[in-house]
Amino acid sequence: MAQFDETFDWVVVGSGAGSMASGLLMRRAGKSVLILEKADVVGGTTCKSGGVMWIPNNRFIAEDGETDSPDAAITYLDALQNLDGTPAPGSTPQKRRAYVDQAPKMIDFLIDQGIELQRGHSYWPDYYDEMPGGFKTTRTVVAKPFNLKELGPWKKKLRKGFVEVNATLSEGMQLGHPRTNPGMKKLLAKVALRTIADKLRGRQYTTAGACLQGRLLKAALAADVDIRTESPVREIILDETGKAVGVVAESGGKTMRIGARLGILVNAGGFAKNQAMRDKYIPGSQAKWSQVPPEDTGDMHIELERIGGVLAQMDQMVGFQMTEAPGTENDYVKPGMQSVTAKPHAILVDQSGERYMNEGGSYELFCETMLKRNRVVPAIPSWGIMDQQYAEKYQVAGKWIDKKVPKAWEGKGYLHKADTIEELATSIGVPPEKLRATVDRWNAFARAGKDEDFHRGEREYDKCGYVGDPFSDAKSIGTIEKAPFYSVSCVPGDVSTYGGVVTDEYSRVLHADGSVIEGLYATGVTTASPMGNVYPGAGASVGPSMTFGWIAARHAAGLDNQAL
Repeated sequence: MAQFDETFDWVVVGSGAGSMASGLLMRRAGKSVLILEKADVVGGTTCKSGGVMWIPNNRFIAEDGETDSPDAAITYLDALQNLDGTPAPGSTPQKRRAYVDQAPKMIDFLIDQGIELQRGHSYWPDYYDEMPGGFKTTRTVVAKPFNLKELGPWKKKLRKGFVEVNATLSEGMQLGHPRTNPGMKKLLAKVALRTIADKLRGRQYTTAGACLQGRLLKAALAADVDIRTESPVREIILDETGKAVGVVAESGGKTMRIGARLGILVNAGGFAKNQAMRDKYIPGSQAKWSQVPPEDTGDMHIELERIGGVLAQMDQMVGFQMTEAPGTENDYVKPGMQSVTAKPHAILVDQSGERYMNEGGSYELFCETMLKRNRVVPAIPSWGIMDQQYAEKYQVAGKWIDKKVPKAWEGKGYLHKADTIEELATSIGVPPEKLRATVDRWNAFARAGKDEDFHRGEREYDKCGYVGDPFSDAKSIGTIEKAPFYSVSCVPGDVSTYGGVVTDEYSRVLHADGSVIEGLYATGVTTASPMGNVYPGAGASVGPSMTFGWIAARHAAGLDNQAL
């Protein structure tokens, strides 16, 4: 029998949302829990994310008088498996059914624990809403904005979010259309008054992923979950039968062997900051384009494979098309391009000057398409093409460009501007005649209101505020014909990798022959996604991480058939 310095019922590697959900379940069952976090702060990539959970058939849908069902969600997820054509070992019918059945129950459990959740923005459709079972309003769930002061001294231990204000994601989306949203002045006044009131009352709010993590952290601390930062796990300990029984971790300045009576859950993130792994599995992508924390280096991918786990879907990432604007090199969140090239009066072209995708839709598909295109035609970077109509309505990398070039961009060769399409093509190094033909073809589609090549604007998602412009008559399609014309580069960034070890419907890590590594569970982007090779909607990382972390805890504690 292995000798341990400490022993807990449930040992969790990583402190993301899935870790907290599992820990809360275990504590409700009366079991001891230890969460070990590599970084000096809690929250992982979840804190830097939107904190959105894709939860079919959740309670908020019914409360709003809409209808969803497990069968509709399964129909949708099953249909998506046929889109890619590549096997996805991480997604099986059993796992998809487990997710659809258990995700709403996980949400109900968290609400019962006092965690304040609400429906996401009501117009946040599934990314393939035209598919059978697709949802055209929203299946998303988010946390309510959270006052960081409620964490007391742990406030400093929560990773910083990207929206540190008392505003919902829905309000943020509306604020992102300052020149087309007719309700902008009223909304600005509302948020400003709320901010002033919070300041006077000594409140410090955050939203998006950090507010979800903040609420989960508060609940976990109240439940006496032992959470240790700066405690990287170096090894998973197997006994003579091959069962996972503990971990080797560095904690408190020393190496410790920590036992796990019921099991170990690995929720340690992906490998987005490991360039060697990216070169091996996602060639053409760059760690510097990733939005994830620097600790996201795939340590547990390597360790899980060493002890017999099987890595799959490793070529997948949760894309985040971005632009390398001068002055943003050290920004906490890099400027995205989803809200640029999918807006009216804008398109994306490769280095031959040809348009090659629907610029709306899923950011995962956008970046995957760019990487695939680059194998045939140079497409990294690709070029966003816009005209003055665009510039008068929308920003690029958070800056207005219709009056003058932002000072930080002057002389940097970043923003290309020309009086004709041909001159713009020469400036960005693409064939003028090809770009002219591409723009002319697009303009014909825009005037007819139908994209004959890639069907942009036909999905509800293409027209929503996170992609197109719901406040504009054009929504997603508009001509590029008013000089001057503009262009900026676009590269395939990400908000995480999306491949890892294969697990079963109980989150148990599997050997190559399909047998279980007893005592070992995994969730989140440490695993091969249960969604497969397609990202079904906003929150298809955080939702499964939390649900399968919760499922793992239920299974390990022997509670599968019991209500809590």
